[in-house]
Amino acid sequence: MAALEYGARIEGVAPMNDTRPQILAIDLGTSGAKAAVVDADGRVLSTGQTKIETLLLPDGGAEQDPEAVWQAVVTASQQATQNVPQEGTIIGVSCTGQYSSIIPVDANGAATMNMVVWMDKRGAPIALRKLPGGSSMVAGLWEQLRFVRIHGIPPLDAGTDSLAHMRWIKLARPEVYERTTTFLEPLDYLALRLTGRAATNPCSALMMLLVDNRNLREPRYAPELVRRSEIDPGKLPELLPVDEDVGTVSARAASELGIPEGARVFAPVNDLQAGAVGAYALSGSHAGISVGTTSVMATHVGFKRTDIRNSMVTIPSPVPGGYLLLGENGIGGRTIEYFLEKLVFATDDFADHSIEARFEALERAVAEVEPGSGGVIFLPWLAGSMAPAEDGRVRGGFLNMSLETTRAHLGHAVLEGVALNFRWLHRAAERFVKHRIAHLVFYGGGAVSDLWSQIFADVLQLPIHQVADPRFAVCRGVALLGFSHAGLFSLDEVEDRVPIKRIYEPNADLAARYDLIFSQFVLAFRRNRSIFRALNA
Repeated sequence: MAALEYGARIEGVAPMNDTRPQILAIDLGTSGAKAAVVDADGRVLSTGQTKIETLLLPDGGAEQDPEAVWQAVVTASQQATQNVPQEGTIIGVSCTGQYSSIIPVDANGAATMNMVVWMDKRGAPIALRKLPGGSSMVAGLWEQLRFVRIHGIPPLDAGTDSLAHMRWIKLARPEVYERTTTFLEPLDYLALRLTGRAATNPCSALMMLLVDNRNLREPRYAPELVRRSEIDPGKLPELLPVDEDVGTVSARAASELGIPEGARVFAPVNDLQAGAVGAYALSGSHAGISVGTTSVMATHVGFKRTDIRNSMVTIPSPVPGGYLLLGENGIGGRTIEYFLEKLVFATDDFADHSIEARFEALERAVAEVEPGSGGVIFLPWLAGSMAPAEDGRVRGGFLNMSLETTRAHLGHAVLEGVALNFRWLHRAAERFVKHRIAHLVFYGGGAVSDLWSQIFADVLQLPIHQVADPRFAVCRGVALLGFSHAGLFSLDEVEDRVPIKRIYEPNADLAARYDLIFSQFVLAFRRNRSIFRALNA
């Protein structure tokens, strides 16, 4: 069915005048920093973007230079603030982006070592046991359950949580630990550079695993979890409510970023939480889905819960006292990148097939492929599966290829495979929240594609609402959150400021076909799981 235009939210926006308030929204990703100037109607007025290098170490380490991170933010922000097409006043800064990373700082706010990035595995239990004193930090089953009961998330076996990073620094870099006054998540480090204040909140401190998330209206660290962490409580940042400003922009930071001194610095939230606002997944009636490098689903719920079986958990919401369902679906857009870079447009001994506009070429090639991809099913778990069935040892591939299978069939199957994985997650999410999720709001890099948006609608048999400027939906979300904190409007009014480009209705004639494909997709996971585990032991 053809997509429906849904322009009322865009066309009905009042015209800007010279006194319109604006917010500088910063999205700090792992591979780079984005910045956007957003107005109070949710319009992205100007943007900036720059890259950040990650140092991958042979012992499983992954680090970034904190000063380089800050300079990337400065550059992206300058690009955004210098190119605003119309006059207005920047009233504040909102920060979002990556989490589960740690920057230790001294009493002057200077980093005492590189940032330990979320993909760093040196704090995994198997690695901690090899360090003096590390065995006592490894949580047994009952201790893990205590973390689940109080916080919601236990220490991760992969060692990629922030608590694992702090523990590794204490054991493997004791001289750094001694010089460190405060451990900060990267978003809180940005707030420190903006204001001079070392603080956090239940949203940005999520993967420190030390906040008592049972009562978010009165945030506090859980004494028994802090004691069990063996991290000096004096090295933890000040804990603020999710809607309390960190402070105001200092003269030095204002000069660097090109914004007014004294502008408010709103409470940072991670990119999942900001995306939930940018997709207005706060009412509970629908969910937001993002396909960037990874795929996630989020929707608002009124309770704290951990579903270990389906690898889903509630996390603090930017709505005071509320929670968000976190469903991480594994790599999404990265599967497309793999297919295009390694299989189609590769440069190797076979030939040089490299081109610049790879995704545009993919869309042209698969446009005429019938739904179902000629019977080919793509399994998207190239880096292991996550929710709703987490297993780090399963892998991906193509099933049911024949002599008639073309590269166009394979490309179409990759797009369908990511959508099928979301369909699996959607079913588990509805059981988790105990009500129907009526539609999905699609944002992130994948949402740029009209073709993929329609595939999502057909595979899931749900309406897909494609947001405008999907690559900057997270920036828009954190900016709208800032405007609500500033009192310009309530969170209930955010939905009218989330511009929807188009609505894609599912083709009911394809329902039976995709029901069959989906059943075999899930069966392929279950039947091949033992094979993957044996091969990847």
